[in-house]
Amino acid sequence: MRHAGGWFLLLWTLAAAWVGPGRAAEPLELEVRARSDQAEFELDATAGWARDPAGIVVRYGGVELSAREIRFDRASGRVEASGEVWLRRGSGVWTGERLVYNFRTGEIEVGKFRAGMGVLFAAGEGLRGSLTNRVHSATNAFVTTDDHAPPGQRVRARSLTLVPDEYAEVRGATFYLGSVPLLYFPRYRQRLDGQANRLQVRPGYRSRYGAYLLGSYVQPLGSNVTVTPHLDWRHKRGPGAGLDVAWGPFPWGQGAAVGYITHDDRPGVDSRGQPIDPDRSRIWFEHAAFIRTNLAVRASVKYQSDESIVRDFFEDEYRREGQPDTFGEVQRQWPHWSLAVLARPRINEFYQTVERLPEVRLTGLPQKLGPLPLYYQSESSVAHLRFQYAYDTNTAFSALRSDTFHQLTLPQTLFGWLNVTPRVGGRFTHYANVRDWGPQGADHERWVFNTGAELSTRLSRSWDDVRSGWLDLDGLRHIVEPSVNYVFVPDPSTPPVELPPFDFLAPTYRLLPVEYPQFNAIDAIDSQNVIRWGLRQRLQTHRGGSVADVVAWSLLLDWRLDPRPGQNRLSDLYSELDWRLRSWLVLNSEVRYDPEEGRLNLAGHTLTIEPNDRWGWGVGHRYVREWPGGGPGSGYELLTSNFYFKLSENWAFRFWHYYDLDRSILQEQYYTIYRDFRSWSGALIFRVTEDVRGERDYTLGVGVSLKAFPSRGLGSDRNVPRYLLGG
Repeated sequence: MRHAGGWFLLLWTLAAAWVGPGRAAEPLELEVRARSDQAEFELDATAGWARDPAGIVVRYGGVELSAREIRFDRASGRVEASGEVWLRRGSGVWTGERLVYNFRTGEIEVGKFRAGMGVLFAAGEGLRGSLTNRVHSATNAFVTTDDHAPPGQRVRARSLTLVPDEYAEVRGATFYLGSVPLLYFPRYRQRLDGQANRLQVRPGYRSRYGAYLLGSYVQPLGSNVTVTPHLDWRHKRGPGAGLDVAWGPFPWGQGAAVGYITHDDRPGVDSRGQPIDPDRSRIWFEHAAFIRTNLAVRASVKYQSDESIVRDFFEDEYRREGQPDTFGEVQRQWPHWSLAVLARPRINEFYQTVERLPEVRLTGLPQKLGPLPLYYQSESSVAHLRFQYAYDTNTAFSALRSDTFHQLTLPQTLFGWLNVTPRVGGRFTHYANVRDWGPQGADHERWVFNTGAELSTRLSRSWDDVRSGWLDLDGLRHIVEPSVNYVFVPDPSTPPVELPPFDFLAPTYRLLPVEYPQFNAIDAIDSQNVIRWGLRQRLQTHRGGSVADVVAWSLLLDWRLDPRPGQNRLSDLYSELDWRLRSWLVLNSEVRYDPEEGRLNLAGHTLTIEPNDRWGWGVGHRYVREWPGGGPGSGYELLTSNFYFKLSENWAFRFWHYYDLDRSILQEQYYTIYRDFRSWSGALIFRVTEDVRGERDYTLGVGVSLKAFPSRGLGSDRNVPRYLLGG
């Protein structure tokens, strides 16, 4: 029988006269069609066969089978296929010349085969498997991540076991690069569920290390635990070894533990000029558990043998967190209240630390007082505090501090457009059992009153007919949000200089909060009579089917009506601007201007140009007149440049430069060449740094990653080029 048309749907129903007594299952309803919508094919439904030189397709239950000829048994679901056979099931595709598949049980039998499962490809002989246990086995097979024939690299094995979307395991395996055998594995398993195991090797040379080789092996254990042992060698510094363990998410939380030891042949000296012990180590532990939606537990323990081990061997971590924090916290939340218990001990004597052993804080979130239009908020805490200087325990001081703050606000909207929120509050702080500060054992008390009001509004205007292809504009909307925040705090009953300074103001060019409880340096609270002026503007248009900010500009300025000693009447004017002239052309600006002295204290500008995926360029300028608290000569002026160019599909390069204008030197230089090796990606990076003493450090690093199981995300070195150095 010859059937014409694009496809033919066979819906075989169970007929009592045909089934007869004793049949246990109904025939399967199979969809049979030609590969081409215009093709004809031969079909004999009674005998159970179909053929077409151009190919037949059979579908059932999300499984698709194609071949030039098929024979089927409707009752058992068994299908025999021959001639350019392929089978697609889930993320896997199997191909061969002959194949037997059971649509009912999922069992598969193939002679010589090829298969693709996600990023993995395999070939071999005698493949057998089933949908029930999802295990497929084959002999004389190979696996590869290269989708070319012949593959550039592969693992050839005596036997192969596949569990789609979970893992592939080979026994008696040899790793080939091209046709050259390199490594032998008695047994090797590769995960396919997104938690891939992988070997990472980072060879290179650095002036401070000499030749080095950094090795690690990422090994998932189950779907929620990953173990990564490290084995490093640095010619000038010696060997190092470590173990990282990451877990979660579990119902009881997620976290990580890190351990590392090294015998350093050149450990150097610490900040006191004292020699560092060559046996160096660190142990870090972090865990966060959300026991319920309103109950969280967090813990962090970060021990290290000396102050410089992270800076010397884990540069990226050091730049992110110069002084690692150790703490434990439990937080419970209710609709209007939050209770937190915090413990922060000092475990590294070389860091200045304020120990909190413990601190209990109860926070009352803004809540309406019954039918009244008033809102109440509060924050109360009790803490045993101990201030310890770096490398010094003799001059530490401590106290038991109790603090409570309460405030009422009355938010109103006047005239339908003006938001007014007056507030009034008070604070009481008591210091008991004061030790090693001021009069021995004396108690201290302080009362603080605060009041003020915030006014804000939002104005906007639209121009729907504005169009510009060159500026990528499709309509315009201008939004203006001015605000005025007045804060009045009379002199506290006890000035800050007469209180133990556990919480203090660190010098910064950022404008600090002026109202409570956002201003949380409790011991540094002093009188205030200030108006904070704010102006936020946004210019918006339609881009890419959504609303986008073309310009976002914020201005802040404090007018101190009664400045304290050492304060100017006007604070610095703070400006932050993001201007997206096109979707690929962005200007960012950050400025701090002193209006009384008529000078810039801080200026930072970056221009990013990325017109396509072939090239991009980012240039920046950073100026700091004087580092806060650093005194004359502590400022700097820096130019940065980040240029990327994709030369071809296989080659690309990136140049990073940090130029110190004050000293007229290139402070940091990065030169990276990228090479695409089809299923591998490689990078060669060269870095030169020069410190304030004029000492140069040279680094040459090599990075190779299997594209199917990358060691880092695509473009992860775009803003942090040192990723490729492995530090």
